[in-house]
Amino acid sequence: MKKSFIMQVAVATLLLVGQSVFAQGNLPQFGKDPVKDIIKHMTLEEKVKIVVGKGFSLPGLNMGSTDDTPDKIFAISGHTVPIAKFGIPSASMADGPSGIHRWAMTAKDSANNAFSTAWPVGTLLASSWDTTLIHKVGVAFGEEIKDYGIDFILGPGANIHRNPLGGRNFEYYSEDPLISGSSAAAIINGIQSQGVGVALKHFAANNQETNRNSVNEIISERALREIYLRNFEIAVKKSQPWTIMSSYNLVNGTYTSESNDLITKILRDDWGFKGFVMTDWFGGKDAVAQMQAGNNLLMPGSPAQVKALVDAVKSGKLSEVVLDKNVEGILNVLLKTLTAKGFNYPNKADLKAHARVARMAAAESMVLLKNTGNALPTHTGASVALFGTHGYDLIAGGTGSGDVNKPYAISLADGLTNAGYKVDAQLQKSYKDYLKDYASKHPKKGLVQEIMNPTPFAPEYTVDGGSAAQKADASDIAIVYIGRNAGEGNDRKMDGDYELTSQETAMITQVTDAFHAKHKPVIAVLNIGGVIDVTTFRDKVDAILLAWQPGEEGGNAIADVLSGKVNPSGKLATTFPAAYTDVPSAKNFPGKEFPEKATQGMFGKSVPAEVIYQEGIYVGYRYYNTFKVKPAYEFGYGLSYTSFSYGNLALSSSSFNGKLTATVTITNTGKVAGKEAVQLYLSAPRTGLDKPAEELKAFGKTGLLKPGQSQTITFTLHSKDLASFNTDASAWIADAGKYEVKIGASSEDIKLTKSFTLAKTMTVEKVHKALMPQVAIDELKSK
Repeated sequence: MKKSFIMQVAVATLLLVGQSVFAQGNLPQFGKDPVKDIIKHMTLEEKVKIVVGKGFSLPGLNMGSTDDTPDKIFAISGHTVPIAKFGIPSASMADGPSGIHRWAMTAKDSANNAFSTAWPVGTLLASSWDTTLIHKVGVAFGEEIKDYGIDFILGPGANIHRNPLGGRNFEYYSEDPLISGSSAAAIINGIQSQGVGVALKHFAANNQETNRNSVNEIISERALREIYLRNFEIAVKKSQPWTIMSSYNLVNGTYTSESNDLITKILRDDWGFKGFVMTDWFGGKDAVAQMQAGNNLLMPGSPAQVKALVDAVKSGKLSEVVLDKNVEGILNVLLKTLTAKGFNYPNKADLKAHARVARMAAAESMVLLKNTGNALPTHTGASVALFGTHGYDLIAGGTGSGDVNKPYAISLADGLTNAGYKVDAQLQKSYKDYLKDYASKHPKKGLVQEIMNPTPFAPEYTVDGGSAAQKADASDIAIVYIGRNAGEGNDRKMDGDYELTSQETAMITQVTDAFHAKHKPVIAVLNIGGVIDVTTFRDKVDAILLAWQPGEEGGNAIADVLSGKVNPSGKLATTFPAAYTDVPSAKNFPGKEFPEKATQGMFGKSVPAEVIYQEGIYVGYRYYNTFKVKPAYEFGYGLSYTSFSYGNLALSSSSFNGKLTATVTITNTGKVAGKEAVQLYLSAPRTGLDKPAEELKAFGKTGLLKPGQSQTITFTLHSKDLASFNTDASAWIADAGKYEVKIGASSEDIKLTKSFTLAKTMTVEKVHKALMPQVAIDELKSK
């Protein structure tokens, strides 16, 4: 008893001595001592500094600062607050998903060539159906982020293409959660392999820009779990992003950044996320609610948020235990950063090497939609009449935070010339003079004005019919080039955006009439950020190449495909409908507004709005296939300059017992080498829940197969691949019965089928009851 008492006194004395030592100036240090020890020695105000960013300031714009230390990197999106006495550094955060975005560059940066690579946009990368390729882009991207001393890149974006008018669809990957989640995981793993972090965004259901700060997205639990959360779940489980960015919108009545259901119950408890969550810039309304939800970091941070949190802890409204947990989550991740490890970054990147990766990835991902009479590939050395303003002014990527401070953008005119084609000089001069004149009459506005209201692109240049006829005599082929752009803050419009403009329609008609009269081909190139109506011109042209927004090397990459240097192997990761009215969300996008409830927000009037996802789980091909609505070009579709046969489909078993493999042999039956993206769809028994006709459950891509060469692709199906989300049970359940494996070249072009059975209904995974809608939803059903 006496010995035990002496031991207790000794331990207590040691603890007091330790605290005394710390109190005398030997404070615990970041990276040397446990994070929990540092938190114990922080004042309340210091803790709050960790969870609130430094503020947002740009040249000519200061929206309030929480700390007066200089920013580590000029004119990027944000920094965390350093606390010198604990050795906690400031972490830097830059947009965006397709390359580093700085809101401004210094003359020194420009002189030192401190530009950033503009990578192909997310939708184009996803069209590769090649996660190995996307990972390669991620590694190169991560190298560049590291070289410029940035700790976190604010991307990738993994939201679903719910509607083709979504303004930021170019940033996102697909209408399908498996493609979206797998693509995001691939680029995250690549980026983070370089010791820098990502912020996977926008979590969740940020599927429109209209009223993005005030719209309440009313979505069923099943549609959330199977479509709008499943993409993030796959990415989280396959890559463990260092951070996740919550979105602006509300989901079922609560701002996402204030939703404990979303950020704690689902993200952390159900999925096992280990990083920290940050808000989108100025997202949410209530700093205390955000802390309670588990949204660790408020960005970019404001003095008002600092005061609100300090006051809330002092008044008892916010538990200091909750605050400590949020601080700990941030500091544990900051320990991984190169800044915390004292990395001396060169502030110079290997832009030439990265440009080669960007060009390769763009060319490998482009989708050949049409190729009548083998109009493509064309031989280099051919004379080309290039029509279309953006053929001389590439749209490398979208606007807003998705823009990139790139060193250049190779137009198709330049790419064709580089490849050895002869581009009509007179046409080229006419277009370039027109663009120069437009630019002089529409100069770029100041930084802040451009952010809020970007200068629009020049309208399509008008080419008269006589000029088209003249060029048909002199040129071997014609290319008509359609350009589209969109970005943060606004959704797209039907007139002149989803649909062609009258000038574009006239141009295509004049060019095709003139060239076809001479029996010469017309190629359409689509340099677009989102789906457009192709039905008005696809029958007029001989070939269509979908380039999406291909990054800085776009013109060279397009020329690589047109010439046959690269055999196109991309396939659609999003459907091109035959009519916008066929889109399942067309009737309720972007929802309804309540102007009588409008308030004045930070960026102008804020109008409450809501959108009800009445289409439920029937998004994209899940709708078109189930309801037998024929699209213009289906999900998974894409042509090649060669042909492939599918054979020898075999399943490892005729009954499912936890796991099942499917193998299929792909053979190049054509005359040139090529790659094929192979897709596995699964049809489940529809005895219980309403289910789509089929869903993509696996995909793979062959290597470059020579003519006559074969490759066997192996797919593995796991229990969750069979399951649907049962709302009543809050569980993923696989129904007993017959399952049909469908191997296809697209969602419509099914080549081989085989079936297996599941003997008993199986509860695969039980999850939290969360995000229940507060109103009844009259959801679309197929039966």
